[in-house]
Amino acid sequence: MTTIVQISDTHFGTEQPGVVQAMEDHVKEHGADLLIFSGDITQRARVSQFAAAQAFVQRLHGHGIAETLVIPGNHDIPLYNVFARFLMPYRNYRRHFGEDLEPTFENDEVLIIGLNTTHPRRHKDGLVTDEQVQVVTQRLRQTSPNKLRIVVAHQPFGAMVLSDLSNLQHNADDALHRWADEGLDLVMGGHIHLPYVLPLSRQYPGLSREIWMVQAGTTLSSRVRGTSPNSFNRLKLRSGTGKTACVERWDLLDDCFVLGSHFNLHW
Repeated sequence: MTTIVQISDTHFGTEQPGVVQAMEDHVKEHGADLLIFSGDITQRARVSQFAAAQAFVQRLHGHGIAETLVIPGNHDIPLYNVFARFLMPYRNYRRHFGEDLEPTFENDEVLIIGLNTTHPRRHKDGLVTDEQVQVVTQRLRQTSPNKLRIVVAHQPFGAMVLSDLSNLQHNADDALHRWADEGLDLVMGGHIHLPYVLPLSRQYPGLSREIWMVQAGTTLSSRVRGTSPNSFNRLKLRSGTGKTACVERWDLLDDCFVLGSHFNLHW
């Protein structure tokens, strides 16, 4: 079994110290094989905010996280510094989280492909480019069908409420149809601070197989959405002739994270 903790939209600069401690306490107790950090690491892409986020991730490694897959979100590109935004948009990100904006993770049970769907010319919208569609298609095609296959991007592929339709990835329809044909199982994201698990065939008729959307809320930030508390996802993956994923959502209650819900997915 492969265990994953997915955090998102921490917006360092707006993080809450008590929530940071609660997250660390959870990892100390439960550990994980992999941490997925699905973007909007910082509030304004400042060096101090990235440094705080980097220190947090390093502490999680010390508490029991084995490996990390991190991708940028739209907030991880400078907004007000126009010079930096267009000439070196990922400079501070790369200083703290490495040169690779589209990392991958693979073991005997799972392949996870990170996508950078941000761009300095877009304020917040995500776009899956034709090149990315093709690269992911090839990678899925080369992977054992017995492995769970996951794509992680910051902006969502599926919406739970009508008001979030405008936040969906551009070019999602073509990407998902191509990737479904190659056996994609899950897409994971953040961006809208609303956690949910959703079958995408309802929004994308004609998919050759079901792809599930696992959406994360905001883990540490004070910028919570409506009545949704700070939260993160924990996934327990098993592969083989029958692939399964148990997706748990852990919600902040008082000063600690507690199990809020879980979904059992099968392929």
